[in-house]
Amino acid sequence: MKTCLVVDDSRVIRKVARRMLEEIGFEVDEAGDGQQALERCGQGLPYFILLDWNMPVMNGLEFLRALRGLPGGDAPIVVFCTTENDIEHIQAALEAGASEYIMKPFDREILEAKLASVGAL
Repeated sequence: MKTCLVVDDSRVIRKVARRMLEEIGFEVDEAGDGQQALERCGQGLPYFILLDWNMPVMNGLEFLRALRGLPGGDAPIVVFCTTENDIEHIQAALEAGASEYIMKPFDREILEAKLASVGAL
């Protein structure tokens, strides 16, 4: 089973995303900020990461840059899931190594389409 790490400071978003991803067939773990996510990745890299931008401790962009610097850190598919929708944020995310970008709010149809577009399904 493919693994997914949902990284978001909102418990509600993590629960909603977990339900959708488990229905799609992923084994899901959660982290409330980038630092927790980096610690989880140190224990084993997930196949796919759904990543929020604005979080305390370590934001999504900082986490992504740190992840990509880890041995094997280029492997996980990373999809930003955020309210940040200006071109500068999107460009920064893609330049840091994000595979795709989803705007909040999202539904299962949008999530599945993005996962399919990056080859995660």
